Amino acid sequence: MAMLKAGDHVLVTDNVYEPTRILCDGTLSRLGISTTYYDPLIGSGIASLFKPTTRAVYLESPGSLSFEIQDVPAIAAAAHAHGAVVLMDNTWASPLYFQPLEKGVDLAIQSGSKYIGGHSDLMLGTISANRSMWPQLIKTVHAMGLCVGPDDMYLGLRGLRTMGVRLAQHYAAGLSIARWLEARPEVLRVLHPALERHPGHAVWQRDYTGASGLFSVVFKPTPQAAVFAFVDALSLFGIGASWGGYESLIIPFDCKAVRTATQWAPGGPTVRLHIGLEAVDDLIADLERGFAAMAEAS
Repeated sequence: MAMLKAGDHVLVTDNVYEPTRILCDGTLSRLGISTTYYDPLIGSGIASLFKPTTRAVYLESPGSLSFEIQDVPAIAAAAHAHGAVVLMDNTWASPLYFQPLEKGVDLAIQSGSKYIGGHSDLMLGTISANRSMWPQLIKTVHAMGLCVGPDDMYLGLRGLRTMGVRLAQHYAAGLSIARWLEARPEVLRVLHPALERHPGHAVWQRDYTGASGLFSVVFKPTPQAAVFAFVDALSLFGIGASWGGYESLIIPFDCKAVRTATQWAPGGPTVRLHIGLEAVDDLIADLERGFAAMAEAS
């Protein structure tokens, strides 16, 4: 809203958080702003998609369901060569593990409801802008009356005090469980950028200093009822979409309906896990109960 006007065009990654797609296809469209979705793995090839009216590129890396890692510096260089600004949702890694402004991003967006809050009790968002974009951003913020209440600000400040140690635990526990899941016979593959088999691992290793506790799992083909039995058998993993708190979460998902530039064909049913702060051994035991229920339902 701060960067675009009627008649402008924006490039948006195809793995974007669904409410962002809803905003583009609804609100921005009604305001005369057009959107083209692009393959998140396009890298510098994004230069071929720019139109004379392209004014912005919106990234999310990794995608919060399918976990493609984008080449942010290459995309930013192409955008700036065209005179477009670069916006990025950086909620997954947080500024502790990826610093967008140093990689060419102009506006870095963060859901503070997640790791900044850390306790699943806060509605908060942040935008960090570089020096050139700040005046334009702050005018829109003031015009729209956006502000944070004192209680929410207090909870955000509380969360920041422990964010470093919490994220280190989410990272270590998440990677440990992801490696364990890779070895399970029921699993086709694990979508976690810090795993060596992940297609974007090299870019993650180059640009990131860590990972969060959020990743997805692709099961080998099995009935949907077996996936639901797996989820229902878990006691430590709650069902929830807004991750980033201390508790572990799981959701089944399917990206097909929210892809237009790429095809989502993972090879089997998928679930997304958020690994919280519980003991790793307890979480693995819980997942083992899930796999036992899956086998019985299959």
